[in-house]
Amino acid sequence: MFSLKLRIYLSIFDAIMQATYQRYILNFKRPSGTSRGVMTTKETWFIRLEQDDKVGIGECGILRGLSIDDRPDYEDKLKWACENINLGLRKLVSELVELPSIQFGLEMAFKSLNSTDKFELFPSEFTKGKSDIEINGLVWMGNEAFMRKQVKEKIASGFSCIKVKIGAIDFQTELDILKSIRKEFSVSDIELRVDANGAFSPDDALEKLKRLSEYQLHSIEQPIKPKQFETMASLCELSPIDIALDEELIGVFSVTNKAQTIQTIKPQYIILKPSLIGGFKGSKEWIKAAEEQGVKWWITSALESNVGLNAIAQWTYTLNNTMPQGLGTGSLFTNNFDSPLIVKNGTLRYDTNLNWNFNL
Repeated sequence: MFSLKLRIYLSIFDAIMQATYQRYILNFKRPSGTSRGVMTTKETWFIRLEQDDKVGIGECGILRGLSIDDRPDYEDKLKWACENINLGLRKLVSELVELPSIQFGLEMAFKSLNSTDKFELFPSEFTKGKSDIEINGLVWMGNEAFMRKQVKEKIASGFSCIKVKIGAIDFQTELDILKSIRKEFSVSDIELRVDANGAFSPDDALEKLKRLSEYQLHSIEQPIKPKQFETMASLCELSPIDIALDEELIGVFSVTNKAQTIQTIKPQYIILKPSLIGGFKGSKEWIKAAEEQGVKWWITSALESNVGLNAIAQWTYTLNNTMPQGLGTGSLFTNNFDSPLIVKNGTLRYDTNLNWNFNL
């Protein structure tokens, strides 16, 4: 009898959780270019959980044209998740394996709901404002003058690690920009990373990597398009620059396939974007697979709003990875939400004197 009453009570308690979702368009302050094209807006979706007097917020940060869950039934799946929220996080995530951004939004929302402060998901010295996260400064593609201007701004802002997007303008011009940086700043002054977003062809990739190596780069992200396993494995073996896999991780769902991807390609690094690879759970699986093979990694945002960026940053801090992370994207948008996150002297910090203004 007691067991029956307990089950009824739990059922009633579970039923009071409500979930809703909302679409939101982020507007870039200025067009931002990669080898895949120029972005002026960024679509995102928010999940809101309510239970008793508590609220949880999660962000489903989809990147159209890149996310594996960029599909016609995306909103239908998000609606299904909200309608079935009382299945619980574990069951929902297992049912949405092929929708990593929704998985991440749900993880974030449940974590937010169960936290004392809905925006403090992983309390730490970071959220207390006593420690920070070193990040790279991001230089977007554009004409030569625009790219040079960005480089100067990042260095003046105190960044010791700069990532330059390449692959969209004339390759020689890109080399000249890197050369000009190295003329003024040594390896000990500035760590240089480049991101090709798969722009190189398999036929000329190795030659381009050799030419890039003249400028003592830390690494290059995704030199060729993903799913060319033999070619990418060969590049990782022969390249004079360390290679980091990025897009290569998208759409790889099982733990077994993640391990096989690392074992087959043998990259020097992998880059983890939780919104694109299944949130905290999916990222942890990649980290485990990488570390078992001696492969290093770092975390990057996927152009989420400050809500998603906040969750990623707080989680990243708990991982104790001392490499510069890719988390400096909060200032890209005109209509982002005010938050305690600030970028200062090449680091991401949590200013406890600042408040959230999440008005959805």
